Amino acid sequence: MFKKLSFSTLGSAFLLLALSTVAYAAGGETAIFGLKYFTVSVFAAGFGIAVAAFGGALGQGMGVKSAVEGIARNPESSGKVTVTMLIGLAMIESLVIYALVISLILIYAHPQSASIAALFGAGH
Repeated sequence: MFKKLSFSTLGSAFLLLALSTVAYAAGGETAIFGLKYFTVSVFAAGFGIAVAAFGGALGQGMGVKSAVEGIARNPESSGKVTVTMLIGLAMIESLVIYALVISLILIYAHPQSASIAALFGAGH
C-alpha cells in the first residue's frame, strides 16, 4: 500500500512540475488560464463520472437484489421479473452513460482549446 501511495505521489509531483514548466514557457496569461481550465474540467469530469458510477452501481445492486428476492418468492414469474429487471438496469446504465458523455464534453469541447493546443506545441 505504501509503495502504491509513494509511486502515485511521485508521479503526480513529476506531472505537476512538467506541466508547470510548459505553462510558464508558453509565456502568457491565456496559456496559464487554459491550463487551469483544463485541470479543473478534468477533475470535474472525473468527480462527475465517479458519482454517477457509484449511484448507478447502488441502484443496479438494489434492483438485482429485489428481482432475485421476487424470483425466490415466486419462481413462476421469473420471466417477467427478469425482463423488467433488465429494462430497469438499462435505464440506470443510461444515466451513467449520460454522465460519461457530459464528462467527455467537459474535457474535449471547451473555449480554451486553442490555448491548450498551443501549450503542447500544436500551434506551431
